[in-house]
Amino acid sequence: MRRIFLSFLSCMCCLAISAQAKYVFYFIGDGMGPNQVLGAEMLLAEQQGRIGYEPLLFTQFPMSGMARTYSANSGVTDSAAGGTALSTGKKTTNGFVGVLPDSTSVPTIAEILKRRGMAVAICTSVSIDHATPACFYAHEPSRERYYEIGTWLPKSNFDFFAGAGFRKPQNKKDKHSPNLYSLVEGAGYTMARGFDEYIQLRDSAQKMILIQKEDGLPQNEYKSAESIGFKIDQTEGALTLEQITRAALDFTPRENGFFMMIEGGMIDWGCHNNDAKAVWYEIIEMDKAIRVAYDFYLEHPDETLIVITADHETGGLSMGRNDEYVLTLKELDSQQCSGFAFEEKVYAYIDTHLQKGKLKKLPVEWLRKALEADLGFYSKYPLSADEEQAIFNCIWYHYGVKKQLKPTLYANDFYSLQHIVTRLMDKQAHIEWSTSGHSAANVPVIAIGAGAELFSGWQDNTDIMPKILKATEQK
Repeated sequence: MRRIFLSFLSCMCCLAISAQAKYVFYFIGDGMGPNQVLGAEMLLAEQQGRIGYEPLLFTQFPMSGMARTYSANSGVTDSAAGGTALSTGKKTTNGFVGVLPDSTSVPTIAEILKRRGMAVAICTSVSIDHATPACFYAHEPSRERYYEIGTWLPKSNFDFFAGAGFRKPQNKKDKHSPNLYSLVEGAGYTMARGFDEYIQLRDSAQKMILIQKEDGLPQNEYKSAESIGFKIDQTEGALTLEQITRAALDFTPRENGFFMMIEGGMIDWGCHNNDAKAVWYEIIEMDKAIRVAYDFYLEHPDETLIVITADHETGGLSMGRNDEYVLTLKELDSQQCSGFAFEEKVYAYIDTHLQKGKLKKLPVEWLRKALEADLGFYSKYPLSADEEQAIFNCIWYHYGVKKQLKPTLYANDFYSLQHIVTRLMDKQAHIEWSTSGHSAANVPVIAIGAGAELFSGWQDNTDIMPKILKATEQK
């Protein structure tokens, strides 16, 4: 019934090509290529005990296309150049945020629509000064200038921000510079830490920044302001992208329309880690956030536009290994945490058992039990001696004991523990990755609502921003 209804909506969309988009939702799945999306759907199907796919909500939207993602100086873009293309409609150099290759600032779609009187919300599952969200409000020649990027936020005067906080809130080059949290509060923003606090403060706030509360964060380095954590690892009370989207929709004024950019930033991080299950859980979570927007669309179908795309593909994900013609994604059921969380658990345990600050002996039996409990190795997936040694090599290498390294079939780039365990996990599901970085693969573009017909077919990533502007201007 749902698919039939969406087909009906597709027909209605084609008939209403002159509709004006008063409300715009712009979803960006960082690192999300076509196989990342398909894999999430196939995982859901296999978890139901069948071969095939269980469609996500957004893949049923009527208009779809593909976008090329190259940057001004490379066939493979980074998130800064990719985000700038999506926010400004202009190509730029990798690492540049909201500026052209000559460092000239260029207006973003969020800034343009804000000047027209529309409300603006910028949301992400990573830090609010990370590359993609920064590309909608900041103008800097380096994505690494986190403090400088943060100072652009209050200048934007946007209505709502949400994410994990500021990555570097203090200017270490100038101790007299204000802390970013103090700076934004001084500019009239109310800080809410966690969704419950947002509920308490929303009615008295003029502008809002929603960030993660500390006790909801996973107990690892993400406990800074890096991200709200992988969905697969999140503890009770953690902020979710779905909650962020609900808060943005609840808080952002509607009288003159609004523009919302909502980024699934952790998709990219999981792809960098070659962690398929963590990636697919992030895409499923973003689909829940999109459902919040879709429910709003059902109430305002003639005035709402939802666009979903990505800044680039990460990982070179392929489903199928060698020439076996086999895919067994349900094998990932035994994976209970992200590879990153497993690595943190291992090193936290070993750190408490060092002798005079040095690693003298591996806790082999504890490691085997942890590998079995968290990933299903040994009991469900026997590890070969070579595979086990590759895991041990990662730990020896981490603690600087290179004399203990022994040759295996795995290259030295597997000295990252999280990479080796997730790749061994993916091996069981017959999944391959070609890189731990970005690729030049095309990315999906999917749309529904007023002006959605503009987004079908093959296009450049720089075409998406002007198409959204056109949709807001159609009469």
